[in-house]
Amino acid sequence: MLLYQPLNGYSYNSDSIFLYNFISSLKPKGEILDVGCGVGIISLLISRDFNINTSIIDKQEIMLKYARHNFNISEISVKSYLDDFSSFNSNDNFDIIVSNPPFYDSQVTQSENININIARYSQHLPFVNFIKSVKKNLKPRGKFIFCYDSKQIDTILYTLKEYKINPEIIRFVHSKIDRESKLVMISARLNSKSMTKILPPLIVFDKNSNYLPEAKEAFIKANTYSIKGDF
Repeated sequence: MLLYQPLNGYSYNSDSIFLYNFISSLKPKGEILDVGCGVGIISLLISRDFNINTSIIDKQEIMLKYARHNFNISEISVKSYLDDFSSFNSNDNFDIIVSNPPFYDSQVTQSENININIARYSQHLPFVNFIKSVKKNLKPRGKFIFCYDSKQIDTILYTLKEYKINPEIIRFVHSKIDRESKLVMISARLNSKSMTKILPPLIVFDKNSNYLPEAKEAFIKANTYSIKGDF
C-alpha cells in the first residue's frame, strides 16, 4: 500500500505497524474512528483488510490532507473531520475507536517543528481529555484500541477504569528481550466487566538487532511503502 508523507512533518513508524497488527488480531468490524490519524496508515490498513466504515480525525489540516489523499489513491472511502478530539462530538457514535496518539511526556526535550510536536507530545491531547472524549464518542459496548507510553501504565489503567472503559487485553512491546518496554498496546471496552488478559510481550529484535519473526511478519502483512513530498 502506497502512502504519501510530508517532507518535514511527522512520519509513521513501527508503533503504527505493530498497533495495526494488534487491531487486526481482534477482527474489527462496524463503524471505526481513527483519532490523530496522521497520514492515515492505521485506518487505511484496517480498511484494506476488513469490511468496516471508516472515519478519521486530526487537528492538523496538513496531516488530514495527506490522509485524504492516501485514502483516495487506494480507492477506499472515508469520512474525515478536522477537529481537536478533546472537544469532538459525533452525531453517530462508533463501535471502535483506534489511536496512536501523542504520548511523549511534555517535560522531555521537544521538537521545534510544530507539526511533529503536535503529533508526538501529550500536552496536545492530555490523557484525561482523551479518555473523556473516547467515552463520549463510543457506543455503549464500544471498543477502544490504542498504544501508549509504557512508563505511564499506572495513569493509563487508573483513568480507563475511572471512566468505565475496562482494559480487556494488554500487550507490552520490547525492542529486545532484555530491554524495558517503551510501548504498550491496549484493547479496552466501555462498560465491560471482563478480567484483564496480559498477552506475552512482543519482542522486536534478537540480540543481533535482526527482526524476530512476529515483528517481521507484521511489516510484511502491512506491505506499505511511502513517498515523501509536499503538495
